[in-house]
Amino acid sequence: MKKQIIAAKDSQPRPKRADAQRKVGSLLKAATEVFAESGVDAPVREIAERAGVGLGTVYRHFPQRSDLIVAVFQSNVDACADTAPVLADKHPPLKALSLWMERYVDFIATKRGLCKALYSGDAAYKALPEYFNSRLRPALMSLLDGAVEAKAVRPGTDPNDLLVAVANLCNAGYGRDPQHARRMAKLLVDGLRYRAED
Repeated sequence: MKKQIIAAKDSQPRPKRADAQRKVGSLLKAATEVFAESGVDAPVREIAERAGVGLGTVYRHFPQRSDLIVAVFQSNVDACADTAPVLADKHPPLKALSLWMERYVDFIATKRGLCKALYSGDAAYKALPEYFNSRLRPALMSLLDGAVEAKAVRPGTDPNDLLVAVANLCNAGYGRDPQHARRMAKLLVDGLRYRAED
């Protein structure tokens, strides 16, 4: 009986120490920036230097480049999704929705650097579209529901349509003023207000 308990306990992943978590956080932040600037083929040394860690630290946490790319993508998706309830608590529903859409625009800008890997057909990235949908769709849906309940936007908007529309606006405006996509997203949210009171 004791052996079974010990075996079960040992099979659980151990939590990372605080300093290891900080290093991983620094690596993910640095990798996000480097990938956005130079793409996913940027030298790992550049990421390590920006994060203030050695190459060994990078490879200890992310043995393959694909491990780092997946972690960067997931951490950015999580950060975007986790912003939704925070904004909903701090702002009126329409303002929270608008601010989250700006946050989503920023996410799309960072995602652009990952595109080469994400659409490469590599099996390492196969689960990422589902991860994207499972985290961002409910986050946006909660904000849309709040805005509909407050009669600030019309009902019936599919969050998937809105996510795709904003991504397309961002891609269409690539290379323009960085604020261009934000302005377009605001216009899109403003359009949701039409017939909100009906």
